[in-house]
Amino acid sequence: METRRTNLFENGLIWFGAGVSIAEILTGTYFAPLGFGKGLMAVVTGHIIGCFMLFLAGVIGGKEGRSSMETVKMSFGKKGSYLFAILNILQLVGWTSIMIFDGALAADGILHAGKWVWCLVIGALIVVWIMIGITNLGKINTVAMSALLLLTLVLCYVIFGKGTLPDFSGEAMSFGAAVELSVAMPLSWLPLISDYTREAKEPVKASAVSAVTYGIVSCWMYVIGMGAAIFTGEYDIAQIMMKAGLGIVGLLIIVFSTVTTTFLDAYSAGVSSESIFSRINDKWFAVVVAVIGTVCAILFQMTDITDFLYLIGSVFAPMIAIMIADYFILKKNHSDCSVNVGNLVIWVIGFIVYRMIMNVNLPFGSTLTDMVITLIICIAADKLIRPALKKQ
Repeated sequence: METRRTNLFENGLIWFGAGVSIAEILTGTYFAPLGFGKGLMAVVTGHIIGCFMLFLAGVIGGKEGRSSMETVKMSFGKKGSYLFAILNILQLVGWTSIMIFDGALAADGILHAGKWVWCLVIGALIVVWIMIGITNLGKINTVAMSALLLLTLVLCYVIFGKGTLPDFSGEAMSFGAAVELSVAMPLSWLPLISDYTREAKEPVKASAVSAVTYGIVSCWMYVIGMGAAIFTGEYDIAQIMMKAGLGIVGLLIIVFSTVTTTFLDAYSAGVSSESIFSRINDKWFAVVVAVIGTVCAILFQMTDITDFLYLIGSVFAPMIAIMIADYFILKKNHSDCSVNVGNLVIWVIGFIVYRMIMNVNLPFGSTLTDMVITLIICIAADKLIRPALKKQ
């Protein structure tokens, strides 16, 4: 077990940086047709659901002193966890590519140097962040986060301090679908949070600070995107920045928010790799992920990420539901077994249920419904089915 050395302020800084994201601002623009009031309600509702799950996942890793994928072994066994470690690495490579693509596209909309040039610039800065390391960023991270806070406040003032709120009629999506899109962002961080709370001096408090900080900042980013689309009529982040009159200030927001968020994805991919290959160097693996993400961002178009977000939900919502049931309710630890077949079967059921109900208009979205169903199945299997099998 590694020495716990991060304090609450450092945890808060990490998750502030995770929340300030171009991807989240862009996702927020999808809420504009709901109108500001209803859109805001969907954003907040989804984040309350997602961030509570984020908190619970952080507590498990923090209390046990384990990385996110190491905590998965407690429910699915040593080798059973490999499936989720691989899926997590793939989603983190995907997120790294998407974040670099979004950041480069937006930056190029302000200063036309070529998207590929901005991909290389952002990718190089991410590698610098990785080489400095999560525990050595210190004052650099504090300065970067302070600058981002000030710049984002300026963006907020320019967008919301002018004009009147137009009346949007009609809905591009249902309220339940909007809630689901709001849940998706904090849910995407579930397989990562323990990589940071495992080193916390006060794991429960650190998990709370992490989840609350991320939740507030993420909601803020969604609202900026939604408000910018409503007030300016633009869904292109570069055009929003230009209409807001931010110019170079907007460029700095784009570049540094992309770096501070994407760094966490690449770093956690390195940590996840250790749960499969114990001898691997997590820092160099993270660098490789950053390089792959940069190349993919240059080569591929990644303008619509909604299907990607829903795929993440269908994979990790039932996974964390099973972990919550095992750790907090059933008090079970399956780390010593090779593969917990029973929990893997329940996860497959949860995955299928999510894919089935994601097209149904549910008031609180698919994630919460699927997690409740998976939780009930997990508890029922432990209390009813497994004892019956032992008697045979």
